[in-house]
Amino acid sequence: MIYLRLIWSYLKIGLFGFGGGYAMLALIEREIVAPGWISEQTFTDIVAISQMTPGPIGINSATYIGYVAPGISNPALANPAFGILGSIICTLVVVIPAYFLVLNTEHFIRRHRESAIIQGVLSGLRPVVVGLIASAALLLMNSANFGSDTYQVAWSIAICVAAFVAVYFVKIHPIIVIIAAGIAGLIIF
Repeated sequence: MIYLRLIWSYLKIGLFGFGGGYAMLALIEREIVAPGWISEQTFTDIVAISQMTPGPIGINSATYIGYVAPGISNPALANPAFGILGSIICTLVVVIPAYFLVLNTEHFIRRHRESAIIQGVLSGLRPVVVGLIASAALLLMNSANFGSDTYQVAWSIAICVAAFVAVYFVKIHPIIVIIAAGIAGLIIF
C-alpha cells in the first residue's frame, strides 16, 4: 500500500512540479510531510543536503523518501531491500512524467517557437515560476531552519547574510562558504 501512495505522490510532483527544484518545494513538502513520512525538520535537512549533492531537489528527495517511507509506515518494511525498492520506484516516478512531457512537447515548441501563443504562454509562466520560488523561500523560513529562540534566529540570519555577501559581493566560492557556514553552525549551536 505504501508503494502505491508513494507512486501517487511522486506522480503528482513529476506531472505538476515545473520551474525547477525550488518551485517544486511547496508541492514536495505537502506530499511528503503531511502523510507523516518525514518531519518538517527532516524535510529542511533534505533541502540543505540536496544543495550540496549532485542532482535536483525533486530527485534527491524522491530517492530519500522512497528509502525511508516504507519503514516509517510499516515497521515490517524497515529492511533496506524495501527501502531500495522504494527509492527506485520514487525516483523513476518523479522523472518519467517530465521526460515524456519534454519528449512530446519539445518538437512542437521548437517548431512553433515564433508563434504569439507560445510566446504568450512562456511569458506567462515566468512570473509563476518566480512566485513559486518565492513561495519556497518563505516555506524554508521556519523554526526548523532558523531555530525557535531569539539567539538562534539572530545567529541564523547573521550566517545567512554573511553567506550571501561572501558569495555575491566578495565572490568567494560557494563550496568554501558552505564549509565555513557548517563550521560556524557547529561552533555557535
